[in-house]
Amino acid sequence: MDDDNNCSCTQGATTSEALFSFGVIADIQYADREDGYDFCGLNRRYYKHSLCHLQSAIEDWNRTDVQFVLQFGDIIDGCNAELKMSETALGRVLEEFKKLKAPVHHIWGNHEFYNFSRDYLVDSALYTKYLQEQTFLSNSYRDQSSTGDDASEFYYAYQFCPVSKFRFVILDAYDISILGRDTSTKKYQESLKLLREKNQNENLNSPSGLVERQFVQFNGGFSQEQLDWLDEVLTYADKNQERVVIMGLQANHQDIVMCSADMSK
Repeated sequence: MDDDNNCSCTQGATTSEALFSFGVIADIQYADREDGYDFCGLNRRYYKHSLCHLQSAIEDWNRTDVQFVLQFGDIIDGCNAELKMSETALGRVLEEFKKLKAPVHHIWGNHEFYNFSRDYLVDSALYTKYLQEQTFLSNSYRDQSSTGDDASEFYYAYQFCPVSKFRFVILDAYDISILGRDTSTKKYQESLKLLREKNQNENLNSPSGLVERQFVQFNGGFSQEQLDWLDEVLTYADKNQERVVIMGLQANHQDIVMCSADMSK
């Protein structure tokens, strides 16, 4: 690890020379509002000041010439939807990312879906699947992921290779979820059915009384179609002796799922 924002990758124990470096940032959760607390009421949230941290990270990435940046999701806070400031807030964050010299790969999390539909996200700057065609060796493996017969059922996943023998895979951890999907879609109906079977609470964001505490509205999962695609990618990577980094946003840590408050707040 070079510093707080950069990751360097080396191959083998015979050299300390970095093959490439990249930046990582998560949970910016920007909102134009005064500081407050998280959904548990425990941790301080610096809504406006999150842009300052992003600006500092971008300055550092530009100085160190990272090859790319991974933005791990929750780029703006869910409260923007209530404030009717979703597009404005996203625009302000994206303006900062325009100062970044390197390409950025965006991952979708629950706060993206509190603010936007999947159809909106596909047409936004947060849809970076096109970068798989602009990255070295991205075409060495033919991407077999499919949107299915109905485009409304699609999942957002892709893979890219920054250098030989390294493959990065971005997954859609909310492929199976009621967040972001139109209520008429098959995946929405299946997700809601599963959620109600596993969670008897009136507030589906609450894990209260659950043994399987992952079955809450702010969580999500992977469709079999996406898992089959991932298996193909990993099989190819294994045959070619590649190192694989898999990415996605999911709230699975016990400290997070212990909270029963409304996660969209």
